Amino acid sequence: MTEPDPSALVECRNVSFGYDQRRILDDLSFTVPRGKVTALMGASGGGKTTVLRLVGGQVRPQGGAVLFDGEDVGGMDSAGLYRVRRRMGMLFQFGALFTDLSVFDNVAFPLREHSGLPENLIRDIVLMKLNAVGLRGARDLMPSQVSGGMARRVALARAIALDPDLVMYDEPFAGLDPISLGTAAQLIRRLNDTLGITSIVVSHDLEETFRIADRVIILANGKIAAQGTPQEVRGSVDPLVHQFVHAEPEGPVHFHYPGPSVNEDFSEGLK
Repeated sequence: MTEPDPSALVECRNVSFGYDQRRILDDLSFTVPRGKVTALMGASGGGKTTVLRLVGGQVRPQGGAVLFDGEDVGGMDSAGLYRVRRRMGMLFQFGALFTDLSVFDNVAFPLREHSGLPENLIRDIVLMKLNAVGLRGARDLMPSQVSGGMARRVALARAIALDPDLVMYDEPFAGLDPISLGTAAQLIRRLNDTLGITSIVVSHDLEETFRIADRVIILANGKIAAQGTPQEVRGSVDPLVHQFVHAEPEGPVHFHYPGPSVNEDFSEGLK
């Protein structure tokens, strides 16, 4: 195996993965530069969340390798996975807070599980993380008492509780109103730069994602259709990328699922 790229925190090298006969990723290769916000975009079912699962070691590639800081995640045993996962934070879709724990206890959870720190120090860290997302005053509330946008910010505070090197965001803007969406996007950008972390953002929200990303990768049919700065991707002449970026209903991605023609279907029913 060639030497790891020192400028990249995450590398996918000729990665293939699928379920049964369905190929999700096909000889996929890209790097995630350190200290930058990299966006993974593309049509639904294109393998974006699968990439996050591969990076976190939830699934292993069927071909190729996924490297985190130069180490092959797919070749790690349980101890190795737990070690590198402590250097990763994850913001799940819709936050995925523990509903029976308070805002404070949700953020404290990874610290209590992994750090071994005394409770008084955990308290200070939790309040610092909540303050960073503007919710220090909401520490005693339950998840059912906060809005969707606030819940997403609590989840972000939990994701950065252990000061990870990498934070992965799976659809962080889904279901948010315009104010909460803009707040979440600014937080991702600000925390990335302030904490010096690396971010991977899976999103379908073009405007906000293009506004905060340093680099955009468009996945299609298990491969990379385009990659580069937001400006470069927006100017792509690839038909599929153009259709996705400009939200056009017709193009390489068809409205109708492949099947018999209308005439064939209706004539069959008349027999």
